[in-house]
Amino acid sequence: MASSSSDPLVTKKLDDPGYVAEETAVVPEDADDDAEFGGPEARRQLEKKLLHKLDLRVSILVVIYVLNYIDRNNASAARLRGFEEDLHLKGQQFDTLLSILYVGYILMQVPSNMLLNYIGKPSVYLPCCMMIWGAISCLTGVTTNFVGALLTRFFLGFVEAAFFPGALFLLSKWYKRSELGVRTAVLSCGNLISNAFGSLVASGILNGMEGKLGHSAWRWLFFIEGALTIFVAACALFVLPDFPSTSHTWLSPLEVRLAERRMEEDIGVGDEENKEAANQFAGLRMAFLDGKVWLLALALTSMVISLSFNAFFPTLSATMGFSTTVTLLLCAPPWGFATAVAFAVTRHSDKNGERFWHIAIPLAFGIVGFVIASATMNTAARYVSLFLMAQSYAAFITFLAWVSNSIPRPPAKRAVALACINAFSQLGNVGGSYVWPTAWGPSYRYSYAICISTNGFCIVLCYLFKRHLEHLNNGFARKEVEEGRPSGFRYLT
Repeated sequence: MASSSSDPLVTKKLDDPGYVAEETAVVPEDADDDAEFGGPEARRQLEKKLLHKLDLRVSILVVIYVLNYIDRNNASAARLRGFEEDLHLKGQQFDTLLSILYVGYILMQVPSNMLLNYIGKPSVYLPCCMMIWGAISCLTGVTTNFVGALLTRFFLGFVEAAFFPGALFLLSKWYKRSELGVRTAVLSCGNLISNAFGSLVASGILNGMEGKLGHSAWRWLFFIEGALTIFVAACALFVLPDFPSTSHTWLSPLEVRLAERRMEEDIGVGDEENKEAANQFAGLRMAFLDGKVWLLALALTSMVISLSFNAFFPTLSATMGFSTTVTLLLCAPPWGFATAVAFAVTRHSDKNGERFWHIAIPLAFGIVGFVIASATMNTAARYVSLFLMAQSYAAFITFLAWVSNSIPRPPAKRAVALACINAFSQLGNVGGSYVWPTAWGPSYRYSYAICISTNGFCIVLCYLFKRHLEHLNNGFARKEVEEGRPSGFRYLT
């Protein structure tokens, strides 16, 4: 056997709807031949240098994600300082402003990732999208009625859709399965940090900018945070990496080769092999015909509904009865705790090559938090419940790594699958926007009951997915024994 690219199992015709590259990949026999890199020790040093350079560059994704979520969720903080009154919002119009963002967000994700895979330049594409959504966020600050706010929120979601699935796809093009969980955690910590950092920034702006230049403090919130987004986007143009095959300005030719070789060894077939796989619409068809994509999408949607408390965190914190400033400050510690838990869980998940239990256990603790919050109005107990709810985001982050692990090749399919799963899951955010009506407060008992149900349903779906992957892995093992081949690709379960 010369290599995986010449193996008939790998070169199976890609327009066959049943083709799944990752399920037939074979590890190349020459995977341990490091002569072109100067031997094993030289390769280890080069790989260490490559990862260091790469980690430094992709770290800006965390900052972008912080701003992505701040721009998305700042309406919740603005609500505490006259947003609804100034725009004359009535009934469920505020909830509609939150949910309309996800309509554009859902519509654009799959086309955006297909376009990103086609042009191969995330260092240009993602920052340009970021500049546009920063400008739209600024425009929210000049709206005077419900219709104006509705339009800005819709188009904000339409443009923001490019970032998260695009960032996940970018990471999956560079990092091996054993490295992806921690990197996904680092990226997703932008979400967690935004909840802590965003509340602190909002507290300062809302308290210090009221009436400045004749504008309400909540308008300054949109102006300042939108302008900060545009500035960071301009910096990202010079920092973000492209894909291994298109990154030649900051990597040596040998480092480029090593980056490609790492992915070949991890899966058994490289991103740049089998050029037919680069066809965007073939990738779209393969993703849509893969049952794993839809099971993962349903599970993530259920999880997202259970995490809908995120957008209403200041409101839930306010049920403890403190002032606006104290309420926003109290939002920060739970998310700091959640960040630490997420790092610990995903690092342990990568180290042990296990995903399901690292998802199910944080979700179970989240259920405990929901039960406590729904059972008592005691201030201390409710604050503890906020910590337990927030830490369940560790499951969300580990789940994202599981998605990338479960649909690793070909890249065109992976790009669509990541976007499709994330886009479909945003239906959970649309529904979640209506899970927390003011009429159900301050106990929000019915809201917590919904979160408990969707959380438990997600655990059940993840268990079924784990069993399915174990069945596929057993099938791979039987084929290898029958055909006398060495052990190859296995799904992480």
